[in-house]
Amino acid sequence: MKKVFIIRHAKSDQTFYGNDFERPLNERGKKDAPLMAERLLKQQKHIDAFVASPAIRAKHTVQAFAAVYQAPEEKVIFISALYHAPANVFYDVIAALPNDLNTVAIFSHNPGITYFVNSLHEKVNIDNMPTCGIFAVEADIEQWKDFIKAKKNFLFLDYPKLTL
Repeated sequence: MKKVFIIRHAKSDQTFYGNDFERPLNERGKKDAPLMAERLLKQQKHIDAFVASPAIRAKHTVQAFAAVYQAPEEKVIFISALYHAPANVFYDVIAALPNDLNTVAIFSHNPGITYFVNSLHEKVNIDNMPTCGIFAVEADIEQWKDFIKAKKNFLFLDYPKLTL
């Protein structure tokens, strides 16, 4: 069984006028990232790897999650292709994961992340993946290369403004 948590980066600073890649988190994003990491930790005690876009807002989000999980630096992997990735790139990234990893969190951006999560399960349709939202699925597979064709079991969707 393999489990994937798809996480959109936390809220970014829309007043930042520099290069989009360098856009930082805003104050809400800085609060939401550790909050959502704590909420995920209550449901999932262990994550084998944290895979993220290297863009600053995604990088700071994944670092907040890794800190809550007390994950060593080598468990955080940056993949350039996840920066504004279309849905098919998520499948490529997952297919290339080492098979000794059973539970991974993937951090990326809209609009690709919304398209990707909507492709994972026929009964799930999200208009817009919320910032710092967590979409969880599992697949009964032994190798990540089989993920694309495997039947996925939708586990949950959580996001900062969702009242628990």
